Amino acid sequence: MPHFVIHCLDAPGALPQRLQHYDDHKAYLASASVNILVSGPLTSDDGQTMIGSFFLVEAQTRSEVEAFNAADPFARNGIWDSVRIHRFTKRVDNR
Repeated sequence: MPHFVIHCLDAPGALPQRLQHYDDHKAYLASASVNILVSGPLTSDDGQTMIGSFFLVEAQTRSEVEAFNAADPFARNGIWDSVRIHRFTKRVDNR
């Protein structure tokens, strides 16, 4: 199944909104329509301040990934200022 990377950067000043919708976001991910391989917050250089989100997912089509992303509470509430989705080709498996 194809892999996709979703790279999202928060809008300036979005941290309070991010925290307000965090539980809804986590619940949404638990019932995801795509197979999430890796996900988590992007942080500033301090390693603590959340500034965005990263996902590595499996899905049949890019349109499935776009629909998954658009339905996320963070997307619906304008937390992400920038979203980039790219097809990803896995080359190495270090298991």
